[in-house]
Amino acid sequence: MATILTHPAVPLTIGVVLGRGVIPARLMEFGVLCAILPDADVAMFKLGVPYESIFGHRGFSHSILFALLVALAFRYGSKIGRERPWTTFLFLLFATISHGLLDALTNGGLGVGFFAPFSSHRYFFPAQWIEVSPIGAGFFSERGLAVLRSELLTVWLPCLLVALFGTALRINARGVKGSAEEGT
Repeated sequence: MATILTHPAVPLTIGVVLGRGVIPARLMEFGVLCAILPDADVAMFKLGVPYESIFGHRGFSHSILFALLVALAFRYGSKIGRERPWTTFLFLLFATISHGLLDALTNGGLGVGFFAPFSSHRYFFPAQWIEVSPIGAGFFSERGLAVLRSELLTVWLPCLLVALFGTALRINARGVKGSAEEGT
């Protein structure tokens, strides 16, 4: 898995690119939560659920169905969902799905159950650029540092570049739109 420090990179990037006018701070907070939420499945280890189970690590909680359910729950069950229903739903759906997408780019584990519970098959992407993170205390080791270096280069740096480029485009578009309105 990618680390809990890196999963928020995707919704943070989307929020920065779209700006606070589209993704307000409170919605951004929910997006970060949704990007981390699938890894709550590690609690299943304590309950005796094996890793390879459909409800084990990287199973149902990493699925597209789970992401849909989470996005719908926030959309219909929170105040922010009433204010911006489609923005809330789509942003939180993608924030939650992004977790499995990043995990499918790692070089370890059993893959991601994108179609759980309908299929027990687990997937990796052909490119596995991200070093898989050790679970638990192993994170605070030399291996954990190697994982963070890997994530800085393969996730955070590209996200930073997208955020900078996207923000520049948004600001430029606003400036062009403002100039056009001034000319009328």
